[in-house]
Amino acid sequence: MPNELAENLSGKEVMTSNGTYIGELHNIQMDVKTGAIGELYVSPFENVRAEQHRFETTTDEGQQKFTIPVSRVKSVDDCVVVQQ
Repeated sequence: MPNELAENLSGKEVMTSNGTYIGELHNIQMDVKTGAIGELYVSPFENVRAEQHRFETTTDEGQQKFTIPVSRVKSVDDCVVVQQ
């Protein structure tokens, strides 16, 4: 994950390791000094609830977002796969 360019992550769909698509990557939190990515902010799809997946949530631009630590990212390819 650290080798992925942040611009290549924007708009990617996010799914859990069990194959459930949960949303679209909205934003990332990055340490500007080191370039390390800390958290992903995911806009959930309408039918997905945070309680189902035990994700922390935050409100950004008036909408609920999942806050997923980068440590839960398992792979990045056509989509971002996160540990359930």
